[in-house]
Amino acid sequence: MAYLISDECLACGTCIDSCPVSAIVEGEFYSINSEVCDNCGICLDSCPVGAIIEE
Repeated sequence: MAYLISDECLACGTCIDSCPVSAIVEGEFYSINSEVCDNCGICLDSCPVGAIIEE
């Protein structure tokens, strides 16, 4: 299962801090590097606004 960061993202950085494999890429828009992501779901649970969704 893959995860995406939607337009609801506030760029608060919570997901970056919670990702154990550093798969979150910071930029104008945050994104998840699918080649690094191990699909653990920690970012999904950590996002305060629910901006991380299952693809």
